[in-house]
Amino acid sequence: MIRYCRRCVLPETKPDLHIDDAGVCNACRNYERRTAVDWDARWRELGGIFDRYRSKDRGNWDCVIPVSGGKDSTFQVLKVLDLGANPLCVTAHTDKLTSVGRRNLDNLSKLGVDVLEFKTNPVIRRRINRLALRQVGDIAWPEHLTIFTVPVRVAVQYEIPLIVWGENPQNEYGGPAAAVEGNTLDRRWLEEFGGLLGLRVSDLIGQDGIEQHHLVPYTYPTDAALKRVGVTGLFLGYFVPWDGFQNALIAQAHGFETWPHAIENAFINYENLDNAHMGIHDHFKFLKYGYGRASDNASMHIRRDRLQRKDAIAICRRYDGRFPSTYLGVRLEEILGDIEMEMDEFLRICERFTNKKLFVVDNQGKPIRDKDGNLTKINYDNAG
Repeated sequence: MIRYCRRCVLPETKPDLHIDDAGVCNACRNYERRTAVDWDARWRELGGIFDRYRSKDRGNWDCVIPVSGGKDSTFQVLKVLDLGANPLCVTAHTDKLTSVGRRNLDNLSKLGVDVLEFKTNPVIRRRINRLALRQVGDIAWPEHLTIFTVPVRVAVQYEIPLIVWGENPQNEYGGPAAAVEGNTLDRRWLEEFGGLLGLRVSDLIGQDGIEQHHLVPYTYPTDAALKRVGVTGLFLGYFVPWDGFQNALIAQAHGFETWPHAIENAFINYENLDNAHMGIHDHFKFLKYGYGRASDNASMHIRRDRLQRKDAIAICRRYDGRFPSTYLGVRLEEILGDIEMEMDEFLRICERFTNKKLFVVDNQGKPIRDKDGNLTKINYDNAG
């Protein structure tokens, strides 16, 4: 039986999650500690950092902000502008940009900032999508990499030492204690938490016609280049009390567009709107670990007293891990066509990455899918 946090709905199967002897997960414990933080002092600390890194002659940008146009990056831009800074916003394009994602990305410019968009070679990108789906069960692997590598490469190229990231996911979602209070992002963080799943960039060389020169945007700058420019990163979530829902409301007041109804595999409509591949990504998370985006979001709402745990369990039963037939109006067949994969192979990959101990199976041990392709977990709470 899967064990769950007694406060939220995250399961013990989530990577890097620890449930203590009281039955409470480290993500909930991290949130508890927020009450002891002097957020006004943290904000003043952030202002001091910007005073140190601001372009002295105003002849360069003051910082790089990695952005997608989503609720959080819109919030990041607004907070940096509140500090009187002049940011260069850098976008590493997603695998399959949606129409609403395009509009939200365009909206960032309307806030009064410079935006640099970087689009990787789409031929190579699709090959990596296919290889990563087959090898590590994550079609969005190249996106998870370039959102970290491209902004850092831009910072080195334009000699902008300060990078402003959003939340520290090891704090909000739980992670090793050593990473919880970190307010900087470096090569070690990328390698440990950046979503590589054991697949190294160098492993791609020689596969499916991919050569080393194809992988420049997927490669982190050298330590020597980082040291030459003095590049450092900070998590804005260390300096302000991060709340994705509140970020969405603030972003909406500044032109951010949400989806008109709940997203297919979640009960919210305000995040992960830019990449049509996210439905597949979230489904594989469910297959591997037995939880999905509904669990993540419901847990965050529980901690902020916006949702009762019993209601969250019902939400997770309904939304978590839905088979990704469509996502934001884009059909699965279209995505598979892009990467030249047949549905039969996709379903075989799904089964290969399914942790069969977590789902209801038939008498041959094969997970049972309903008419819509959905699986059922063996239990959705500690009580079964």
